Amino acid sequence: MARVLIVEDNPANMTLAVFLLESAGHTVLKAVDAETGLGMAFHEQPDLILMDIQLPGMDGLEAIGLLKADEATRTIPVIALTALAMKGDEERIRAAGCDGYIAKPLAYRDFLAIIAAQLEAAPRARRETPA
Repeated sequence: MARVLIVEDNPANMTLAVFLLESAGHTVLKAVDAETGLGMAFHEQPDLILMDIQLPGMDGLEAIGLLKADEATRTIPVIALTALAMKGDEERIRAAGCDGYIAKPLAYRDFLAIIAAQLEAAPRARRETPA
């Protein structure tokens, strides 16, 4: 299965996401702020990143911009994991570089389906991107 990095500052949301991912057979890496998540992304090169948008310090959108601007991490799919579910939020988040969008509270079937779809598409995208 895949290695998934979750960047989430809410303990309840982190616990639920970890439980769902591990139950699906994935290995989970955890960070509670964007700075730690960026370091882990560069060092660990996960298969997928779940990024909360509203984080302490650097927000998730800024972190996503840095990930997508760097050759080492630009092809790692990033899914926004956010409570921002108002009209226009998804478009704004996708425009910042997100490959997917999951609104909180998590609906576990949708959560796992979106992750599976991104992981299925990701290997092709990562292989096809020139180094």
